[in-house]
Amino acid sequence: MPQLLSRRELIAGAISTLPLAAMPRPSGLLIDTHIHLFAADRERFPYHKNAPYQPPAADLADYKPFVAQSKVDHVVIVHPEPYQDDHSYLEYCFENEASPGFFKGTCLFDPLAPHTLPRIEALTKKYPGRIVALRVHQMHERDERPSTGGAIKNRDLDDPRMKKLWRKAGDLDMAIQVHFKPFHAPRIAKLAREFSDVAVVLDHLGRSGMGTAADFEEVLKLAELPNTNMKFSGWRYSSKQEHPYRDAKPVVRKAYDAFGPDRMIWGGLGKSMADFDKAVEVFDLMFDFASEADRAKIRGLTAKKLYRC
Repeated sequence: MPQLLSRRELIAGAISTLPLAAMPRPSGLLIDTHIHLFAADRERFPYHKNAPYQPPAADLADYKPFVAQSKVDHVVIVHPEPYQDDHSYLEYCFENEASPGFFKGTCLFDPLAPHTLPRIEALTKKYPGRIVALRVHQMHERDERPSTGGAIKNRDLDDPRMKKLWRKAGDLDMAIQVHFKPFHAPRIAKLAREFSDVAVVLDHLGRSGMGTAADFEEVLKLAELPNTNMKFSGWRYSSKQEHPYRDAKPVVRKAYDAFGPDRMIWGGLGKSMADFDKAVEVFDLMFDFASEADRAKIRGLTAKKLYRC
């Protein structure tokens, strides 16, 4: 049977003389569930003293024109590590968004800090319905012990205070968004099973390229728990190639077969039209086996339900 051309390939052949930015937007609801923004004004919005990295600016003022051009319907700002538990710039983005309710956000707090739970509650009350998840980092190596101080990451998942954090997230109708290396999956499963009423979002395809095949099988087993959701983002972490990362397609297919379109969301659509078009190209390549109805779920409909956009 001859191979069918993807929508992107057909478009490219038909209008190859047009610039990338002129290529049409995917149909239906479009929600980017994973974007980091960084203020250009470092005096007003400084990076935290415990910032693990110091990225260049990706300012809201520069992001707004892209949003208008790409016609993305909603965006979830994933509060980035350089700001640690200072959510001032996230709040600024809420208060200066392109249209009311356009942004949702995650938050980042230290599970071990004594004032974390009331601070989470205060932030969610200040912005009702806008803080949709709390991010937990589990990026340490197998032979490393969990951290107890410094940058907010790699805290012990078995610590009773971590469990209180998950319980508070559930009480506030927030998801737990886990950024992790694949070998941490069994411990994530333990918490996801205990707190079965808390939605769990697994970042970046579980970073399958940063573990063994057996590790990734443990990530896929998380799909057996109905409260888990896989984010199609960070696809480069599952690839050894350059764009469009074709060698990651088997990983994506396994994730799709395990979680299904009703528990998969899309993130990382970029901050420029060039990056946006590349993201759409990758999406079309990775999900060319899926029906348009299922692709529409991953592009936005599933995120709408999960994050109440």
